[in-house]
Amino acid sequence: MSEATQTAESVRWAVSRLSSRLRAEQPGEDRSLSRLAASVLANLRHSGPLTVSALAAIEGLQPQSLTRVLNALEAEGRVARRPDEHDRRAQRIVITEAGREALREHVRDGNRWLAQALGEALTPAEREIVRVAAGLLLQVAEHGAGDERGHGAAPPL
Repeated sequence: MSEATQTAESVRWAVSRLSSRLRAEQPGEDRSLSRLAASVLANLRHSGPLTVSALAAIEGLQPQSLTRVLNALEAEGRVARRPDEHDRRAQRIVITEAGREALREHVRDGNRWLAQALGEALTPAEREIVRVAAGLLLQVAEHGAGDERGHGAAPPL
């Protein structure tokens, strides 16, 4: 196994485990956000109103796959549908203030656990290494990404 393959395996495992822990540490409230709902809200906050097709492309899904999450977010008042200014047949999805607040709470809860874990498990020097590694992982994530696909969640709040 090559060094690049071993590194890739280690990074995938670590990112997967961290992602699982972050999801597990989210509060169990009825109104907590799923990963997909949080990603949709983050992309709307970052990019502004988007069509369902554009959101689906960003998430790497078919538009039909977003129907349930968008309907739930709309029912909760976290997003709204508006006519497209250029094409009245199309709709744009916009984040509402309730959606912005839900996203802030979601991020704050995850960051609270992660900050505590980093503070307790790592030395200051190790935390600095993790900070630098986070930037490098972002570079890798953005490598070769096209205009529409592969962007995933928007930048931090």
